Amino acid sequence: MLSRAILRSIRVPVLRVYSTAQPPSLILKLRNDLKDAMRNKDTNRLNVIRGILSDISNASKTTNPPSTDLDILALINETKTKSAASIAEFREAGREDLVEKETGQVTILDIYAGMVQRVGKEEITAVVNGVIRAAKEAGEKVDIGNVIKKALAELAGKPLVKAEVVAIAKEAIKTA
Repeated sequence: MLSRAILRSIRVPVLRVYSTAQPPSLILKLRNDLKDAMRNKDTNRLNVIRGILSDISNASKTTNPPSTDLDILALINETKTKSAASIAEFREAGREDLVEKETGQVTILDIYAGMVQRVGKEEITAVVNGVIRAAKEAGEKVDIGNVIKKALAELAGKPLVKAEVVAIAKEAIKTA
């Protein structure tokens, strides 16, 4: 066993790294709204914001932490789908009070989801239709995989939700 003097002499230097990266603007907005909800005693909004911030905190401990507003939007959309499932279960159980509470929370989530800047559906539709038209002119097979891949390549670098591109591509292929 090592004596205390030896253990004290073996000091491991601690290196602290401080991030200078600015958090996404939606996180800053959520933190400010959290304070406002506390001041106004708005429990529904307070619970929603705390839930979103908790999801962000949990996701930041993973290998792919949320670094943009689009990553946070994905977390908000996950929460909205969970709430939609809860609403359906509450309706089956006849709990209209809980249905009302969950729909209020979904409304608040929609407000925060709407704050994220992203490519509009019109632009995505135009790109997808252009990809389909180009594939038909070239005599290529128009399948969903190729259309999505080419559309995402054209929209690369722009803030978009891939699920929207997939949904628009599926609809465009059905009508084409």
